[in-house]
Amino acid sequence: MRQSSVRGDRSRRRRQPDAQEPGLDDGPYQDQGLPPDAPGWTPPAGGAVSSGDGDGPADGGGHRKGGRPRGGKGRKVLRWTALTVAVLIVGGAGAGYWYYEHLNANLRKAPRSLGGGGLKKPDPNAFGQSPLNILLLGSDGRNSKKNIELGGARQDADRKPLADVQMLLHVSADRSNMSVISIPRDTRVTIPECTDPKTRKVYPQTSAAINESLQHGGPGCTLATWQELTGIYVDHFMMVDFSGVVDMADAIGGVPVCVDRNVYSHDSKGHGSGLRMEKGTHPVKGVQALQWLRTRYGFEDNTDIGRAKAQHMYMNSMVRQLKKGTKLSNPGQLRDLAEAATRALTVDDGLDTVKKLYDLGGDLSRVPTKRITMVTMPWQYSPDESYVMPKPGDAEATFGLLRNDTALDGKDKKKKATPDPEPSTPKAQLKVVVQNGTNSTVNGPVSGRASVVQQRLSGLGYSAAGTDSALTTQADTTITYRDKGQRGDALALAKALGLPKSAVRESSSATGMRLVVGNDWRNGSAYPKESGEEKAADKAPDSADALNGEDSKACMKVNPQYTF
Repeated sequence: MRQSSVRGDRSRRRRQPDAQEPGLDDGPYQDQGLPPDAPGWTPPAGGAVSSGDGDGPADGGGHRKGGRPRGGKGRKVLRWTALTVAVLIVGGAGAGYWYYEHLNANLRKAPRSLGGGGLKKPDPNAFGQSPLNILLLGSDGRNSKKNIELGGARQDADRKPLADVQMLLHVSADRSNMSVISIPRDTRVTIPECTDPKTRKVYPQTSAAINESLQHGGPGCTLATWQELTGIYVDHFMMVDFSGVVDMADAIGGVPVCVDRNVYSHDSKGHGSGLRMEKGTHPVKGVQALQWLRTRYGFEDNTDIGRAKAQHMYMNSMVRQLKKGTKLSNPGQLRDLAEAATRALTVDDGLDTVKKLYDLGGDLSRVPTKRITMVTMPWQYSPDESYVMPKPGDAEATFGLLRNDTALDGKDKKKKATPDPEPSTPKAQLKVVVQNGTNSTVNGPVSGRASVVQQRLSGLGYSAAGTDSALTTQADTTITYRDKGQRGDALALAKALGLPKSAVRESSSATGMRLVVGNDWRNGSAYPKESGEEKAADKAPDSADALNGEDSKACMKVNPQYTF
């Protein structure tokens, strides 16, 4: 069945619409043959220059002037906290201890998750370290005059916003690497039941484009949707709107981007962001930065897939700029950045102060640029080409790497091959607690899984195995143990059940040997052979189209239909 959309054309349709559909940031772009920032350019009537991808006023405004904070330490605080949010579509958050409460008041807060049940945060590794997952969202809300001017579609002013940009940022437990995965906005997914925290309205579970999840109560529902799709526990979310993009880009002072030929994102039907740029590398800021981030018509095949790649290039360039610190040496710029970022952000209740953002920024600042990898979820067309969906095999493999805290760049240090330790406890005496981890909010739990596997263990000679009646949610079946002395026992247990070695994990918080039966083993007493096979891949598949953070030579491919 062909999917309908509140936004119009699908992210991967080969056929372009005959005319601009309602709800697509409409309002024809005034073609004067000039770039929006050129002398003599004037906006169309009404002040908006918006079209299929959105754009904004000609002056690139939105730059807030502020006083000059004092102190080199404050500048450092702002710089690294800016890096925290730089991995949003626009980058940059700021914090200043001299007006801490003021910035805290700027932040908008919302509950972390609106879905029922949910994943359990993974246990820390043997060193007490845990990976960090942050959902980064770009909202198309028109809830202010400025957002309408930048995003257009005045008739959509009262429409609930859509999460048109969605990226999951994964920082490894040892903070040695960072992976960012984008999902095209029109990917068809299962959105779990969510409850609006303000109205208490319950939105039933449904299948729809992932960007619509934001309309089911807020960003907490988008987070719950990601967890169901990927099996990855998401610690936090950050969301920014149109005006925030412009304000923060202005405050930072411009980000270098590159196109491989002249580009003008505009056509006679009103499609395009209005981005006009000559071949080569140019710094963008203000409205032009927003145009870059929203351009679909003009990059590659005129779809969200190309747009995601342009966003990755922008983010990488932003991080490189912030790492250098050259754009953040002026105290006035830093204050502007702090004001712009905190006013633009909506964060979950676990990131509700600037101090928490600063601490998070300290974590992110430890990751070297060369170990930052940005990918797009491997996808494929739906049968009727009206939307995209996760590509079987490749998408799950990508999610699995992040669940197992494996870097997508394939550069994790290889562990030296050592002989497996021998079991230290007779299996009849090994105390193993089996727990049911199939409590999916979408598919529902499978009752009795812990008992089925416990009985299987008894048949294999593990007569001391018992069960934990508490339900939990986990994508992969795992065996956790407390210390190295139990590794031989854990590996022997895994081998007896046909589990891969990767299922065996040492955890500093474990109190004993625990086997959690995950959603990869929802039926039968034998672990599925295809799930138990060790995967040779140790990096993102080619279909994820990876981009490294140090690739300063990357250029967007311009679609020949949108050049000049």
